[in-house]
Amino acid sequence: MNKLSRRQFLGKSALGIGSVFMVSRIPLDLNAGAVPEPVKMPLGFQVWTVKDQLVKDFPGTLKMVAQMGYQSVEMCSPPGYESSGFGPLMNLKAKEMKQIINDAGLILTSCHYGMDELRKHLEERIDFAKEAGQNQMILSSFGLPKEATKSDYLKAADELNAFGLKTKVSGIQMGYHNHNMEFENKFDDTLLYEILMKELDPSYVKMQFQVAVITDGYKASTYFTKYPGRFISAHLSDWTADKKEVPIGKGIVNWKEFFETLKKGGVQNIFVEMGQETFKESASYIHSLL
Repeated sequence: MNKLSRRQFLGKSALGIGSVFMVSRIPLDLNAGAVPEPVKMPLGFQVWTVKDQLVKDFPGTLKMVAQMGYQSVEMCSPPGYESSGFGPLMNLKAKEMKQIINDAGLILTSCHYGMDELRKHLEERIDFAKEAGQNQMILSSFGLPKEATKSDYLKAADELNAFGLKTKVSGIQMGYHNHNMEFENKFDDTLLYEILMKELDPSYVKMQFQVAVITDGYKASTYFTKYPGRFISAHLSDWTADKKEVPIGKGIVNWKEFFETLKKGGVQNIFVEMGQETFKESASYIHSLL
């Protein structure tokens, strides 16, 4: 998850719920007679940005965001994120969580998990995910220290491949979520992200791309094109050239290029993860691309 997106957001939007986000995968050239091929997926959000409200009023917070025009939600595993404030949600059973989310007009397809809980409680988490209706389990981080070696990352990647094999047998796709650090660290003159793309088995582990790495000069569209079919979802945010978060459509991300390459990358879900002052406008901009 984007570590900068930790603020709450408030507000309402005139946008309705229930519509499916669609955008042309290829540019429309009326003179050439081209017909755009639509990409269909729900507009989602990651709960990290509303975690303080969420633990106080789970159904109310979900309904508030749904009223802004969001249709899906990506959760954080309450047990795995207990120390980050999600502890109060640990009493929710999987079916209860699913029902509350559905009652708010949302669907639950994905959830973030920590490496330690997958190591210790993988089977339990798989059962929870299936009962909650999730078809994607995303590892948020290997949790390795800053001084971790290439060997440490290779070992962690092997572990995740093994986890992914087990989730696949259960009908759930395992994913890996990057942070900026994968694009800021190199081993043997090779970006850590490129190393992980080589080591993670695409049969068992897909990638969740964090668009925020645009602040280090890396574009999601570049990787969707370079590694077709390797991605399952993406976290959306926008930034200025001097690394300040702004509403989607107001920053340096080329969103037309981003959406045109989604299908090639294999992306099935998009989740906005922004600060409260950008969330409403970001949803409006994405819907305006219809």
